[in-house]
Amino acid sequence: MRENKMKLIGRREYVDFPELNIFKVEAKIDTGAYTSALHCKDINVKKINGKDILCFKLLDETHPEYNEQEHCFEDFIQKHIKSSSGEKELRYIIKTLLVIGGKRIRTTVSLTDRANMRYPILIGRKMIKNKFIIDVAQIHTEGILY
Repeated sequence: MRENKMKLIGRREYVDFPELNIFKVEAKIDTGAYTSALHCKDINVKKINGKDILCFKLLDETHPEYNEQEHCFEDFIQKHIKSSSGEKELRYIIKTLLVIGGKRIRTTVSLTDRANMRYPILIGRKMIKNKFIIDVAQIHTEGILY
């Protein structure tokens, strides 16, 4: 078997964010979205020891134990992202490790309130490009070799 063989994922997959201590949360795979997004609350920048530090809490109804821990990042940017409603939002972007379909990927995710969305995590095409083949008829494939 070749090392760079593509893996197949479905329209929904379980993902891990080990650096955020998040495991087996269902994410929607969305090739119509460019960037990935993570459902968060209390997103704010604090001044700690003279440095800007981005802090936030996660929101996930299926894993309420993730919701109270505050996560902080020194390395972040802000960027305008087009939301699902078509409006541009200024969002914070962090870089973190994502595990999907058995692959560990360092990627960027935007932080936003996804309260009106069914899934707390959206995986966009920037993250999956050249890494996976998507079969929208399947869910939870866990990265079958294609």
